[in-house]
Amino acid sequence: MFKKKPTIKPLSPLKSSERRRTADQIIADFGLQVPVDTSVDADEKAAPTAGLTALRKSLLPENALSARFTTTAGPDLKQVSGTLYVGSHEGTGGDQRVLWAKVGDTMYPTVYTLWHNPRIVPLLHTPSFVVEKLQGGADLMTPGLQRGPPFPKKATKGAVVAIASLEAPTVPMAVGTCGIDVSSLGSVQGMKGHAVSTFHWAGDELWSWNPAGNPGSEPPSSLQGWGEVEEDADLAAQAAGIDLQDGQEGGIALDADPSERSEAEKAQGVEGEDAPSLKDAVETIDEQPLSQKEIDDAFRDAFLFGVRFYMDHNRNHPSYGLDFPLSQSKVMSLLVQPFLPTYTPARTAALQIKKTSWKNIRKFVKYLDKQQIVKSKDQNGNETVIMDIDFTDRQVEAFVPYRLPKKDAPTSSNTNGKSAAPPTAESSVGQKLKMVSLLRPKEKLAPILNASKADPRGLYTAMELKQMLTVYIEAEKLVSEKNKRLIKINPQLADALLGSSAADNAALASGTIPRDALAERMVAATSPFHTILRENDDISDSKPRAGAPPKIQILIETRSGNKTVTKVSGVEPYHIAPQPLADELRKTCAGSTSVDRLQGSSPKNPVMEVMVQGPQKDAIIKALEKRGVSKNWIEVVDKTKKKR
Repeated sequence: MFKKKPTIKPLSPLKSSERRRTADQIIADFGLQVPVDTSVDADEKAAPTAGLTALRKSLLPENALSARFTTTAGPDLKQVSGTLYVGSHEGTGGDQRVLWAKVGDTMYPTVYTLWHNPRIVPLLHTPSFVVEKLQGGADLMTPGLQRGPPFPKKATKGAVVAIASLEAPTVPMAVGTCGIDVSSLGSVQGMKGHAVSTFHWAGDELWSWNPAGNPGSEPPSSLQGWGEVEEDADLAAQAAGIDLQDGQEGGIALDADPSERSEAEKAQGVEGEDAPSLKDAVETIDEQPLSQKEIDDAFRDAFLFGVRFYMDHNRNHPSYGLDFPLSQSKVMSLLVQPFLPTYTPARTAALQIKKTSWKNIRKFVKYLDKQQIVKSKDQNGNETVIMDIDFTDRQVEAFVPYRLPKKDAPTSSNTNGKSAAPPTAESSVGQKLKMVSLLRPKEKLAPILNASKADPRGLYTAMELKQMLTVYIEAEKLVSEKNKRLIKINPQLADALLGSSAADNAALASGTIPRDALAERMVAATSPFHTILRENDDISDSKPRAGAPPKIQILIETRSGNKTVTKVSGVEPYHIAPQPLADELRKTCAGSTSVDRLQGSSPKNPVMEVMVQGPQKDAIIKALEKRGVSKNWIEVVDKTKKKR
């Protein structure tokens, strides 16, 4: 839910009575047992009272604050509102974090609360590569459940649960609600559907939010108190339920029939030999941990492998299919992550950018720049992009590709869980595109945005801007007492949103203006931006461009007397490589095609033009629609029609 930054109103301190009442409600909702303070020597009533006070303080510290928030959730971006509870636990140096989030009648603990309060919710487990998908906003599918059955008894339908990885089984990394009764599952093999709907995870905007603007805190390597009792009970139950069959040593077959686990693997995006089997897990027990130098070398080699992969598969493209500048997220998703040698779950857990000597992708890019493999440039103060790659560098030319694990082969996943073609081949076929229009407020709107603590230079949708205007109106108490649809005009609104038109002069004279008219002026006082999202890309990972969305140009013209040709250009912003498109059109149209730089485009960042022999407008439009392009994004110019 918090993949996108929520709008948070100003924080206010919790009264002692309200804090106690909220903590008691949490204790009742989650069925928590109040500890008895054995250090208290007074009467019998004093011990449980002291324990209750300590539990309240642990769940909701005395310095707790609260604030209302709004955000959007789901594919239809439904607006969701609720209350956040902020505070700092002992031993964190006063670092304030979001500890609880209340939506409707449900109170959700954040990972910070779970890291300080063992076993307040049931803990489920799944492999680390599944946890990585959950941290992208995905839900936990039933076949992804591990370390059971039996599963925790409190993991019933609708219950709030935590999720940890098998590699760090005592550290909760995500929070959600059970979509099914997990506790009653007798097996997960062959099961389908959502087991847990993810609400929050380590790495989302709730995790990273801090009143002082500090980055989110990294999870601990391990925690005491999480799962010991349940784990012992589960292991005992599993041991009692093992039926030793002939041909099985210890009662568990290390090599299961692939057909028996295909459904489970498909549900979390792994299949066949690519899925980590129990035998793989046993073999990794004795595996030596990777040194930091080995991790660094793996990331450097993965980048070189990625560059060579693009060079080998896009020889006819001037930049080998790479669209410069490359953002940090694109470097990671296109050139590094698909080429890491993650042969086992243990290596997958070890090969993380935060475990390298660089700690983050920005410093890794700067390292590549020092090695003169790439040319980089700092943008927006907190991101470093790759402007160019030296494809003739000796390290690139001398690199020898290694065997990749099948599940990590460079593929892109679509929404139905199947694997698409490599990104450098024809990965655009079947893709789903989404055009998003954004707005950047002008400087004069800063006083209005400050009421929502929003970035005055940020990018927002029209709906978000209208919500910020509503927050400002409520904070300044500008709603007319006589008519709720009318807003009182104060000096800030007059300076920011009103001009010298007749309608604005009339509004100034009356002292009020309709809310809808004010919202329209709020949107008008912005500059347009756009971004084109592919598949399940998040808007936070994209780099919006100024201006209105570009259109793909299809030009039909006559050359050499009466010979007709059709040209198409501007496909690169839509994640379409020109050369594979030309190859398909050559077969479809049974005619010659060519790819050249569009006349007038920049040599450093060229726009490529595909030319097809004959009047092939319909064939081109059909090929573009296969790649997710809407007809509304295409502009056709026919110069062969005679002027009347």
